[in-house]
Amino acid sequence: MSWPRSSMPLIARMLPMALMLPISIGAAGRLAAAAGETLTSAQSLALTAYENAVKQFKSVLEERSAQIAAHQPLPDLPGQALYLARNTMISTYKDLTDVLPSKIGRPNKFGIPAAYLDADNEPLLDEYSRLFTIMQAPPANAQDSPTPFEDVVRLGTAIARAQGLDLATAQAAGRISLGLFFAETNGHQNIGNARSNTYKGSFQTGESEDQIGQRKWAAVKGAIAAFDPALIARDAKEEARAAHLDHRFNHWTAVRDGLMNAHAALFRQIPAIAKALPDPIDQMKLFELIQIIPGPTTAAIQSGNVSGYRVSDPRIMGYLRNNSIFTFGKADRAKTSATYREILDAMWLFNDIFRRALTKFNEITAQQKG
Repeated sequence: MSWPRSSMPLIARMLPMALMLPISIGAAGRLAAAAGETLTSAQSLALTAYENAVKQFKSVLEERSAQIAAHQPLPDLPGQALYLARNTMISTYKDLTDVLPSKIGRPNKFGIPAAYLDADNEPLLDEYSRLFTIMQAPPANAQDSPTPFEDVVRLGTAIARAQGLDLATAQAAGRISLGLFFAETNGHQNIGNARSNTYKGSFQTGESEDQIGQRKWAAVKGAIAAFDPALIARDAKEEARAAHLDHRFNHWTAVRDGLMNAHAALFRQIPAIAKALPDPIDQMKLFELIQIIPGPTTAAIQSGNVSGYRVSDPRIMGYLRNNSIFTFGKADRAKTSATYREILDAMWLFNDIFRRALTKFNEITAQQKG
């Protein structure tokens, strides 16, 4: 797998653009004045940096929105400037609340720790998500599935069963697979990537990763045919449908190949992982780390102490930061090493996404039982 990964799951939920205004630029400063606080030099600098970051984020959002509305050509990697401006806003707010804890406000709807996000700026993140949805729209020839979530669960479960795993473990693999789909695409099939020219489709894989997945699938589908011939019949139809299309833009083949490329070999470790990490969201996070830092994550799983396994390689820490882990605020960015427990806890941007994946999985399994 190529490093660093540039695909970053989008914060979910979108509101109309009209809700963007007014944005609370300078809210912290006004509150300080209202409370009669006298700011130190460090606090004033942090406040100014934060207010400037909010203005810059809003400016970048407005620029990209205007370009899209006017059907103007977008720059290469049009999401990168948005991503960096968003990160700077969150980072400077964390720096502000570190030196002025009284400015930590109310909870926000995204589940982001309040020390990192002023809830008054939720509409900016809604607009951020809206623009990414537009910029990452699937190509015209993409082949959707009418049952995208069910497909992911079905494929993940079948791949696990082909490895001789019991039904409960196979279902856990299906649940984890659905979490990966949400983490990589926010649950949108066949998307592009506004921050990368390499990773595409329903599992955000590169061409070589997809090809490796195809080869691994060819080796396992005979075992699946023995207990689920209907799945293999569906697979044959999707292969014929995809024909000469990039397999990453047929939802079924993209999910299948993505799972086989990086995750299937670790499904056998799910019982041990579940024992070490009983929270299903932690399990999803761990498998998402296979997307981001596969080598260290595999080593952590095999160590027998996944929570305590520590990484300190500057490259690895850089790959984590490229995916919004230990990215925000001076204190986070100063970390030179971390245990997997610390890494999982720092993946709070994924929490809402994985909760929605878990809810969708429970809906699917309830329908199957019904």
